[in-house]
Amino acid sequence: MTAQRPKLAVVVKGWPRLSETFIAQELVALEQMGHPLEIWSLRFPTDKKRHPLHDRLQAPVKYLPEYLHQEPLRVGKAVIKGMFRKSFWRAGSVWFKDLRRDLTRNRVRRFGQACVLAAEMPLDTAALYAHFMHTPASVTRYAAILRDMKWGVSAHAKDIWTSPDWEKREKLQATTHGAEFLATCTAFGAEHLKGLADDPARVALIYHGLDLARFPAPPELRKTDASRVRFLSVGRLVEKKGFDNLIEALALLPKSLDWHWEHIGGGGLGDAFVARAKVLNIHDRITWRGACDQPEVISAMRDSDVFVLPSRIARDGDRDGLPNVLMEAASQKLCILSTPVSAIPEFIETGTHGILSDDAPTALAEAMTELAAHPEQRLALADAAYERLTQHFLMAPGIKMLDERLRAMTSG
Repeated sequence: MTAQRPKLAVVVKGWPRLSETFIAQELVALEQMGHPLEIWSLRFPTDKKRHPLHDRLQAPVKYLPEYLHQEPLRVGKAVIKGMFRKSFWRAGSVWFKDLRRDLTRNRVRRFGQACVLAAEMPLDTAALYAHFMHTPASVTRYAAILRDMKWGVSAHAKDIWTSPDWEKREKLQATTHGAEFLATCTAFGAEHLKGLADDPARVALIYHGLDLARFPAPPELRKTDASRVRFLSVGRLVEKKGFDNLIEALALLPKSLDWHWEHIGGGGLGDAFVARAKVLNIHDRITWRGACDQPEVISAMRDSDVFVLPSRIARDGDRDGLPNVLMEAASQKLCILSTPVSAIPEFIETGTHGILSDDAPTALAEAMTELAAHPEQRLALADAAYERLTQHFLMAPGIKMLDERLRAMTSG
């Protein structure tokens, strides 16, 4: 590691998180490129497992008060320390303006966490960098004002589509203490955010890509008969993933088809989905694995025939960006069935690299039945997706672009 590089404080919502391998992959790569990092997490971990990738990160991890009342002395000390600086009152003015438009406990907590972050960051910290444009970016923005520092942010999916435009706009304006740069992982999201920025160049399209060194080579042979098909899905059991529609679709598959569906991931809707599968009398054909680490996910991908991710736009506007799990499936030459939501078509062209279906149960059932009956088509689609991944969606180009942005921010 190049010790002379300026230190970067990285603000994340939680660390580690099984569902956010793309963040861990990026931070490990930045560390390998010589960036001294310090992780500041707004929440304590809730996952019982962790990926091997998390253990590769050398940066120290510090946890801010998850709830202010749990550490009142720490918060009070930070506030008192800041009150003697003019920057505290500038930050307070920005925060109070936000509070009037978002009168919530979360908004109060953001400022308290920012005060602790600003008070406890080492003096040699050069800049701040947040993952997610909503809460982590707010804490980062307030802390940057408190310490008269530059900051940048990566925006992904939920944070873009469920945040109000006024807040996104102000985080992208120089006159309102906005970010030096914003990196986002889809062209779909970048176009939206450029329309809110004072300077479109402030927004950079940087795909996460995949570090193939973390994955085994794809299986040399896959099953080419149609006697039995194994469907696999990986994703949290939340509305935007569309697994409720997938369960309904599974019940519509032909009685003659010998199928099994395996699901990996946690999420709050699990009990309801299990109950619905029992009502539909398909529960004995489903395996609920719960949260799994990366080696377990890859092993399941290598043993499956079709990867299904029926993403959709949730009622609150939340949606996927470009789920990394699709690239992970492609890395193992696993045939992909998904939907044309958000940036998924940026990776998968339907009929070429996979199938993009409507998320209605009847449409999903039809697509699954078709793929089950044509194993040669599955192999061809999987081969094309692997080529698409290796030609256009590897990690290195994006990390190089991000490295350039971070160097420019920390050297100024």
